[in-house]
Amino acid sequence: MEGLNIKQMLAGVHAIAEEKNLPEDTVLNVIEQAIAAAWKHDHDARDLNVRAILNTENGTAKIIVHYDIVEEPENGGQLSLEDAKKIDKQALLEGVIEQEHEAKSFGRVAAQVAKQVLLQKLREAEREIVAKQFDGRIGEILTGTVARVEPRVVRIDLGKGEGIMPPAEQIPGERLMVGARIKVLLKDIERDQRGATLILSRAAADFVKILFQQEVPEIETGAVEIKAVAREAGKRTKIAVASGVTGVDPVGTFVGAKGVRVQAVMNEIGDMEKIDIVTFDKDTKNFIANALSPAEIQSIDLNEEEKKASVHVDNSQKSIAIGKQGQNVRLASVLTGYELEIVAE
Repeated sequence: MEGLNIKQMLAGVHAIAEEKNLPEDTVLNVIEQAIAAAWKHDHDARDLNVRAILNTENGTAKIIVHYDIVEEPENGGQLSLEDAKKIDKQALLEGVIEQEHEAKSFGRVAAQVAKQVLLQKLREAEREIVAKQFDGRIGEILTGTVARVEPRVVRIDLGKGEGIMPPAEQIPGERLMVGARIKVLLKDIERDQRGATLILSRAAADFVKILFQQEVPEIETGAVEIKAVAREAGKRTKIAVASGVTGVDPVGTFVGAKGVRVQAVMNEIGDMEKIDIVTFDKDTKNFIANALSPAEIQSIDLNEEEKKASVHVDNSQKSIAIGKQGQNVRLASVLTGYELEIVAE
């Protein structure tokens, strides 16, 4: 057999499975896909529906070509009833037919195609196995090591596998060094033709929320809770907190003695970012006033239906209420769920 030795491939199954931490069945399936790709290449049959079946006992493979039987064939994967009957007299219109071929020898180029397919499919299978280990952990904070900093993505080694942090999930201005241990939020697992990818984030609002959950044990006991978080990563975060127990100061609980709790979160996200911790209030007007802190508010006109509010402030407070590049009012709007307009008196 020229270029592609099925027996040799089968002999390596156990070693590949162990090295890649994959089940042997998966590796065999990948080899079948590679042989099918090689056969398609040698027979110039790109649009055929082809699968290979391995015989692991004698190291051979057979090729099954699947055809749909139609009145007027439009591609190589379709046959007319007349042609189908030449293969199988029982063939019926709208039915399907399969034709067997032996996979004997492959040309040199086909062997290269098989090798590429084999490597690509093994990578996909590896990524899927890794993703499965993290399937139930979306929304968790994981600790990883910065493996590579590329122009667009940062690759993070999570021990059991690797995840990527796309530009939108990176904290603007943060410089990550290769080898640094960092915390990341597992935001999503994206699956496409190339397999599964773990999407990690340090810019998500939930990242700050969970960091606080790790620092404030009173959340577990129900004494305090986080009601909402609004974040512009690298610049500012507003977090609304409330207490379920009389006499407990929610803001003080989150700040911690001498600011130790808020400092622990700052240490992780970087001190470029300011954190405002405000008190949640069931009264919408009070909540909006708290959310716009440190600005002092005179009065608020609410439009409940349209979820809008006009906030009246003294002229001296206008720039504080709006904030640098409109940041304060923007975050307060996200936090409260109301579109806020600042009106200076």
